[in-house]
Amino acid sequence: MSSDTLKKRKAKVIRSDGGTPETKRGRGEGDQGRFPAGVSNVDQKKLLSVKNKEVRVYNEEVELEGRDPEQDYVLYKSTCDSLAKLMAEIQELKANGAKEGSEEVEEKLRQGCVHFITLKKLNRLAHMRLKKGRDQTHEAKQKVDVLHLQLQNLLYEVMHLQKEIGKCLEFKSQHEEIELVSVDDFLRDAPAEISRPHLTKDDPHQLTLARLDWELEQRKRLAEQYKSSLCSKEKILKGIELKKEYLGSLQPGLHAIMQASLPVQEYLSMPFERVQKQAEVARHLPPPLYVLFVQANAYGQACDKNLSVSISGDVDEAKALSRPPEDSQDDESDSDAEEEQQNTKRRRATVGVQLDDKRKEMLKRHPLSLCIDLKCKDGSVLHLFFYYLMNLNILTVKTKVSASADLSGAVSAGELLNSESLLNCLYASDHGQETPNPANRYQFDKVGIITFADYVSQLGHPYNWVQCLGGLQFSSDRPQAEGACSSLSASHMEATMKLLRGRLQSRLALHKQFGSLEHSIVPVSSECQHLFPAKVVSRLARWTMMSHQDFLELHFVQHVAKAGLVKETDLFFMAIVERGTARLQAAVVLNPRYPEITPLFSLSLLWKGERSGRSDDNLRAMESEVNVFRSELQGPRPGLQLLTNQIQRLCVCLDVYLETESQVCDGSEGPREFPREKMCLRTARGPNRLKPFKYNHPQGFFSHR
Repeated sequence: MSSDTLKKRKAKVIRSDGGTPETKRGRGEGDQGRFPAGVSNVDQKKLLSVKNKEVRVYNEEVELEGRDPEQDYVLYKSTCDSLAKLMAEIQELKANGAKEGSEEVEEKLRQGCVHFITLKKLNRLAHMRLKKGRDQTHEAKQKVDVLHLQLQNLLYEVMHLQKEIGKCLEFKSQHEEIELVSVDDFLRDAPAEISRPHLTKDDPHQLTLARLDWELEQRKRLAEQYKSSLCSKEKILKGIELKKEYLGSLQPGLHAIMQASLPVQEYLSMPFERVQKQAEVARHLPPPLYVLFVQANAYGQACDKNLSVSISGDVDEAKALSRPPEDSQDDESDSDAEEEQQNTKRRRATVGVQLDDKRKEMLKRHPLSLCIDLKCKDGSVLHLFFYYLMNLNILTVKTKVSASADLSGAVSAGELLNSESLLNCLYASDHGQETPNPANRYQFDKVGIITFADYVSQLGHPYNWVQCLGGLQFSSDRPQAEGACSSLSASHMEATMKLLRGRLQSRLALHKQFGSLEHSIVPVSSECQHLFPAKVVSRLARWTMMSHQDFLELHFVQHVAKAGLVKETDLFFMAIVERGTARLQAAVVLNPRYPEITPLFSLSLLWKGERSGRSDDNLRAMESEVNVFRSELQGPRPGLQLLTNQIQRLCVCLDVYLETESQVCDGSEGPREFPREKMCLRTARGPNRLKPFKYNHPQGFFSHR
């Protein structure tokens, strides 16, 4: 039953005589009309009140207030149970054959109707309770809303008052920005007509006013002093200008004196002017290049007079880089830039162009570079050009060799003085192809650079020793310090310069030796003549250079490659030694650190078939003679004759091999192809029939080791 139905429901009136209230009122009116004329109105009212006492008014809302919901719920449950029980009994009666209108069935139905009436009444009471509860809830909500609104009004008033209070507290007077003297100083220094102690002692406002008056008085005095100081300043400036003019008149004379002293400076090796200019330019070098400049100059002055350092590049651009950027520009330039931007329509750059610009910006070099010249005794000079990549924070180096003699004769020596590979592996495993700074890897990923090796030919090699010379260190266990470390550069300077000069000397010596080897001449110095017999019949037929790929294709060097003794940075050569019908092939691996690391020979003999060190024990012994016994073949230090001595020892070993092999194996009659010319104590020894390859000086015979 809905709430609207309950609202429209009217109170029920029950009469004792079974009539409705309207009928009762009608009857009352009729009876009133039938009263005798002599009956007064008071008596009529008394008669009506006696009749009205018999009328009872039924109101469910009044009854609802006196009922207990729990009891109604119990009544509801019992009524439902009774109704279910009656329905079951009616069903049982009908099942037993009772007729539809039988007395027992009718009685049960009447009782069921009574129960339905009870349920309907309970339903109405439940809806009335619900409506009453909703009304009470609504009234409570209205009260809460009224209270909440009052609270919001009060909070708004509080907030408004707080804002006004805050404005009052935050109000700043102009006098608060003035830094006044302390109260003690004011009372001590100010005169009595300004300080007025009798007023300001107990009144902070009067004290502040008095302090402001004293501040004004002091500022007037300071303004007068400022004017007098300006006058004295102008006088001093005039005196300075006069002295500047006098000093300016002296400059041409001093310049002429300096120009006249240049020959004297060069003669005495005291280039004061050049050093002064370099020192002026060096102020604009980046920290790593500056550290390298200072340490190289110090090392050259103290230990190496043949070392010179110079600075090249655009000094003005370097000054612009070191100058701090201007924060503001003129309004005129801003307006011109805006007009130009509005009037000019530029096409938006593509992604590829943007990446190229970013790469160029990231790989940008500092405008100043450093050049170190190392001069050797024969007049050859090694030029080292050092560059600093500003965004990558690394140093790179390029090289150039100025030889004192013509070096264009040897074809096989083309890679010896190549600037791209001249300084490879100056220290072990330092190839200079990748940047040593770990942070650069993340920078390369942003601009799409796969490897730094693609830019080495353009920017130079970032060797680790170059970073050390500049005071940079990028080791994983030790973080990079701010700037460049001078102590790190000083600790590596001497050893590195010696290695660089040694590398140049060894390459020049090899270049000269290769020229002789290409003409089938094995140059042996007088200091090394005692290592070989007077007569060597086998001769060097050919000396050529080959690539790393060609070297790996040779079948008799596979064991060397598998052992990891060959690297791409090595130089590879083929030497062919001949005697009669015998032809000995020697594949030579020359390490960049020669002569510190001995060249490696792999042999293959073409004579009565093909033999190699893997199949012939004597060829393996010949390889040992040239590869292992470095101390015998090195010669005088620094051992620059090692390679030619190895080749000469190889020719001697081939003579011994052929002469002794012919004596043992050749049973034919007639003249021998290789007559025995070497004196050997024993031609063979042991089950492997090893031959005597060791030469004994000064006895002049060969023996086994």
